[in-house]
Amino acid sequence: MHRVYFCLGVCLIALLSLAVLPPRVFAQIDPWEFEVYPYATESRGVLEIESDNAVVANGHNSAPNGTAAGTYPSQGMWYSGEEFTYGLTDRIETAAYITFAQPRGHGFWWAGDKFRFRGRLFDEGVLPVDVGWYAELEWHKTPQFDDADLELELKPIIEKDLGPFSLVLNPVFEKPLYGAGHDQGFEFGYRNGAYYRWLRYLSPGVEFYGGVGLIDDTDPLSEQQHYIFPVAWGELPHGLEYSVGPGFGLTRGSDHVLVKFNIELEHFIGALFGPSSETGWFF
Repeated sequence: MHRVYFCLGVCLIALLSLAVLPPRVFAQIDPWEFEVYPYATESRGVLEIESDNAVVANGHNSAPNGTAAGTYPSQGMWYSGEEFTYGLTDRIETAAYITFAQPRGHGFWWAGDKFRFRGRLFDEGVLPVDVGWYAELEWHKTPQFDDADLELELKPIIEKDLGPFSLVLNPVFEKPLYGAGHDQGFEFGYRNGAYYRWLRYLSPGVEFYGGVGLIDDTDPLSEQQHYIFPVAWGELPHGLEYSVGPGFGLTRGSDHVLVKFNIELEHFIGALFGPSSETGWFF
């Protein structure tokens, strides 16, 4: 029965990812972060060091197209984001990122920085679905890698576990605060995933990423970006975790083929705060 529900959930995610699409702006996809965030946050006092990488194997030769939002074309681009996450409480974590990029035929560039908070509401299983939240500020190196200097990203996190299966939704709401597009509204996108826990060191999944532009003025479908990534993920010895897989663009505006490879390592370094209240729902 769980498999039936899981298959229905995957179909629903795909339909939501491709059909329930409220719009055009400048950077529809964040190529430094092909990652779907789960409900669970980093444990209190634990530091996680993560490297998120993506290489455009078959992209666009002119900019700005595909995942490239600046002056460099996406073809042959290597995106790398180095993330440092710390568990503040049992329900809230904070993180800082440094992002880099290597355009084809050029050197390794600093591309920007990010700072975020992420949390979960209530304990697992209290609600019919597990719910979390995410808030992030992004600084970009312009005009090479974006045309907006500063952006705000907000997203709810929704997860449902069905036995060994997990369905995760990350609707994305993003707004430029400074630079191109600052006088416009919010963009809409998504990062969704369906996963099967098979073995500790090897499990399959499928992830969906997309962006449609402004909520009140969506781009034509051919100019939107939508991707599907079959992925393998798991935990290796010494607490090393990974997620890797190819991504395939589903529209003309998308890059055609990408490969993502994310790796992370956790280590307890000491807690700043005491345990969260068992009756609490936020902190």
